[in-house]
Amino acid sequence: MHWYDKLNQYFPVEEMKSQEHMEALLKDFPEYYHKDEGKYHVLMYVEAEDFIFVDYLFVSNEARGQGLGHQLVEKLKEKDKPIILEVEPINYKDSDTKKRLKFYQREGFKHATSIGYRRLSLATREVNAMEILYWAPNNENEDVVYQALVKTYNKIHTYNDIHFYGEAYEPVDKVVQFNNGQEQKNILDDI
Repeated sequence: MHWYDKLNQYFPVEEMKSQEHMEALLKDFPEYYHKDEGKYHVLMYVEAEDFIFVDYLFVSNEARGQGLGHQLVEKLKEKDKPIILEVEPINYKDSDTKKRLKFYQREGFKHATSIGYRRLSLATREVNAMEILYWAPNNENEDVVYQALVKTYNKIHTYNDIHFYGEAYEPVDKVVQFNNGQEQKNILDDI
C-alpha cells in the first residue's frame, strides 16, 4: 500500500494534509521535511536546526507492541533536539487515542499545558482541537515548544494552502496560543 494511503486510512480527515501538499513539502523542502517509511510504518517529520516536529507517525496493527514505534522515536531522540507533536485529546469512543497518549508518556513526552492549538479544518469546516506533547532532552521550556509550533505552522501546515485547498488556513495567532500562567489540565495525568 502507498505511504499516503496508510496515513489516510488511519488519521482522521480533519488532521490530514492532501497528498499533493505532502509530496510538495518533500520535494520543495528536502532538507527540512522528511519521510521514513517501511512495510509497517510511515513517519513524516520536520527537522529544523533546533527542533523536530512529528507530523505523522503510523505503525500498522501487525507491528504494534513489537517496539517499532519506540525504535522510530529513539532514532529521532538521537538527534538531541526537542521533539514536538500534536495529539488528539482522549476520545473514549476511539481506544487508540488513549493508547497513543500512553505510548508517548512511556517515551518520556510531556504535555505542553500552556499551549493551546485549535485549527479550523478546511476539509470538515469544524474546529479541531489538539494537544501538544514534547520531549525535551535539555529541559527546554514550553516557550521553545511554542516558537517551534509557530514556525512549523507557518512553513509546513499552511504551505501553499490556497493552491492545495482553494483557501487559506487561519493565521497562526488564531490557531496556536501561548497561555503563560493559564495552564490547562495535564492530559497525561488521566491515563
